Amino acid sequence: MTSKYGGYMGKIIEIDLSSRTTREYPWSDRERELFIGGKIMAMKILGDNLTGTEQPLSDENIIVIATGPLTGTGAPSSSRFDISTLSPQTGIMTSSNCGGTFGYYMKKAGYDAIILRGKCSEHTWLEINNSSFVFHNADDLWGLNCTPCQDKLIEKMNEIRGCRAKFGKLCIGPGGENLVKYAAVISDERAAGRTGIGSVFGYKNLKAVTISGNHEIPIFDEEKTRAWTQKWFRYLKSHPLTGNQLPRLGTAGLVSSMQMRSILATKNYNFGQYEHFDKVNGELLAEEFNIVNKGCLTCPIKCARTVNVEGKEVKGPELEILGLLGGGILNPDLYSILKWNNELDELGLDTISASSTLAWAMEANEKGLWDNGLNFGETENISQIWDDIAHRRGIGDELAEGSKRLSAKYGGEEFAIQSKGLELAAYEPRHAVGQGLGYAVSNRGGCHLNGGYLVILEGLGLNTDSLTPHAKADFTMMFQNLMEMISATGQCLFTSYAFFPGFLITRPNGIVTKTANAVLPYLGWAIRIANKCPEIMAVHLPVFHHTKMMKYAVGMNMTFGKYIRCGERGYTLERYVSTRFGVSSKDDTLPKRLTDVPQDPNNPKTRVPLEVMKKTYYKARGWDKNGIPTERTLKKLKII
Repeated sequence: MTSKYGGYMGKIIEIDLSSRTTREYPWSDRERELFIGGKIMAMKILGDNLTGTEQPLSDENIIVIATGPLTGTGAPSSSRFDISTLSPQTGIMTSSNCGGTFGYYMKKAGYDAIILRGKCSEHTWLEINNSSFVFHNADDLWGLNCTPCQDKLIEKMNEIRGCRAKFGKLCIGPGGENLVKYAAVISDERAAGRTGIGSVFGYKNLKAVTISGNHEIPIFDEEKTRAWTQKWFRYLKSHPLTGNQLPRLGTAGLVSSMQMRSILATKNYNFGQYEHFDKVNGELLAEEFNIVNKGCLTCPIKCARTVNVEGKEVKGPELEILGLLGGGILNPDLYSILKWNNELDELGLDTISASSTLAWAMEANEKGLWDNGLNFGETENISQIWDDIAHRRGIGDELAEGSKRLSAKYGGEEFAIQSKGLELAAYEPRHAVGQGLGYAVSNRGGCHLNGGYLVILEGLGLNTDSLTPHAKADFTMMFQNLMEMISATGQCLFTSYAFFPGFLITRPNGIVTKTANAVLPYLGWAIRIANKCPEIMAVHLPVFHHTKMMKYAVGMNMTFGKYIRCGERGYTLERYVSTRFGVSSKDDTLPKRLTDVPQDPNNPKTRVPLEVMKKTYYKARGWDKNGIPTERTLKKLKII
């Protein structure tokens, strides 16, 4: 169905893998206004098709690959696409966001979203070119790691086209083929990494998808879009976070800041500081190992690192892997982390869940719960462990299940650092309690981004009181809604880093910055009003360029308040659909190590006061005491 709006291709295609048939899925402009695109669009489709009786690894589960309206428009960092499904890791609804070029080529093929149903009868790779859909046998790709698989796809496509083909691609590695609970989908060097989406592809016998086309991506007002894009690029390049820290050090630059603030997960979150942090931080990575910075399509930030591993130039590690495979397992060798990061990507495994599951296993061995031969600080056999996980050999078969299932079998639930079955990122929340709340209530499980990333207020951007629960629930809701919408439009969440005026970052001891840090914990009431009545923010904020880009490129009148409301609708919709699969307040938890044991034995405040913040959070969101969206809230948000 065509659209009056720019940015949209006006078509969603539904592909039945079992029958190898396709049909257009109806989608109206009204639905585009309410559910925008990306993960919100995908969740609406999933909600309309899943009843709550489906199993993640079944023919009945569906996959939705979705772009946002800004994908391919040239807007800064707008190459993102989303993959959503029912997660085999958490058992509830999930989405995973990815960069690279696949989303752009999906738009060029003429599609805003692709719905995958059923199951291929044999190992398959799917070739999409405009309205052509070809199912190829993938026996020669099955078993390959991700780079060899993508290299073969390039050879095949060049042969098919008779020239150097231009197309987007995604694939799974052995981890997905062997149904590892935290298997990823890889596209070029980027990963839709979390919650086991790769194993859903593996169950469906779908090794890879290539996509291409020659459609033009419509822009509502090309002249104003071009001018606003140039202005936004300049703003991002001038901001201290997006123009200096991220380009210079990438996310790896956060290691030192996290160490300083006692939020660097160490020895499976026993501690918040690692004595050898300077051997695995971003500064050392930049000085001794980084070859060149890279970025996704239309990205001025270029946060990705390129490093040399065994004679090959490969993607370098980000903050999470440096933290979790550095201090997390007491490993001071940076080169080994570069090597493991590449191995995990090649095998198609989520680096965060693999790392945290390994750390749990080391502690379980240390405590005598599971004799597995793994020890903190001993790293000689780690590469073999990754390969064993991906191929489900030996103890790798058990490690492939993740820390929640392992702790249910062997004990040690109190130090299985996960929420809803998804392992946490490297931010230790006992010195950033708002981040702890976010981990617990995050729709997809222990995700720092879906949790709202409140740590940016608690030390990694501003420096508010990181131990107080005051206002944390209200800020968490606002940040979650904001980031939900950024993802839905097809943009990278790093563009939100520039939301804070630059002087607050560059002048941490200035009177304005100190005042802001002191006052913010007492503004919960004001943030609550803004969350409940975002219509009062019917403005375009000068530090937030996203709203005008939606106006110019798409043609939607999108004030900051409406932007926040759309994000709230998406976030609540995802929760609502997951309640069909049993999610409730009982699942919004953290391990007792984080809620009951102070990080600093001399300071009882250094633990996450989760239950207090959860009550405030549910009330702010209009969810009942069981964490279920009320009928009134669902109607207000036009979900039902």
